[in-house]
Amino acid sequence: MQSLSQAYRQLNTLILGKPQAIRLAFACLIARGHLLIEDVPGVGKTTLAHGLAAVLGLEYRRVQFTSDLLPADILGVSIYQRDSGRFELHKGPVFTQVLLADEINRASPKVQSALLEAMEERQASIDGHTHPLPAPFFVIATQNPGEQMGTFPLPESQLDRFLMRISLGYPPREAERALLMGEDRRALLERFQATMAPGELLALQQKAAAVTVSPALADYLLALLEATRRPGLFATGLSPRAGQALAAAARGWALLAGRDHLLPEDVKAIFTPVAAHRLQSASGAPVESELDKLLAHVAIP
Repeated sequence: MQSLSQAYRQLNTLILGKPQAIRLAFACLIARGHLLIEDVPGVGKTTLAHGLAAVLGLEYRRVQFTSDLLPADILGVSIYQRDSGRFELHKGPVFTQVLLADEINRASPKVQSALLEAMEERQASIDGHTHPLPAPFFVIATQNPGEQMGTFPLPESQLDRFLMRISLGYPPREAERALLMGEDRRALLERFQATMAPGELLALQQKAAAVTVSPALADYLLALLEATRRPGLFATGLSPRAGQALAAAARGWALLAGRDHLLPEDVKAIFTPVAAHRLQSASGAPVESELDKLLAHVAIP
């Protein structure tokens, strides 16, 4: 856990004034999920992804999603080699440990769906053959607000593959002052030292999966799930798979706090980032505000 704490502190020197978002990103990775960052350009989404890979010693690839991108540009393609008389696989950028899908909603739905199998099964099917992806495998996708021109909204099936959705937002005044007066973030990133090996991260992921969920905490999670399914609040409530996502993310958050069991505070901390992108408000009110009310009214057993 010491190496993880060092990674967290180091990343906070790169992304200033956003400790909560950084901790959520770590919890998402430890829970073996994938992260969607939705925000306007220029607030540090790409820098966070690159920095996270650097401090954890993970291989990193970035794909800029555009309207003319093809699935083969992500997965790779088999090319016939005349000398050997065989097809040789030229692996795409998805064969990495941290994949940044930058501005994912600028690509067509066909390209967006090319990530579905990789994110869910951690494998890629190319020309009828299935290829395992490296471990750990973590997708960070950035998304521009839907009202911007040239974007394709992510379908519900794609959104559900992301464990969390977060926003960075503008930095606090003092943090932005430090950005203006400090060195370029890319120069700072180049000096980052990895604080752990990929094998250590895999061990942490296994440890997080073993965090205990008491019967009382399971009842609390069930109460939250059932509250989202009441008529009139959301178009549809959270699914059983969303419930599993809540439990996994809470386990990751608890492990970051150095605990081997869940507390209600762990569930509350991750509830909105895990649930909001899976719901649509029935009243037109912001989903986040409806979830805040729900958290306030659902009793803790």
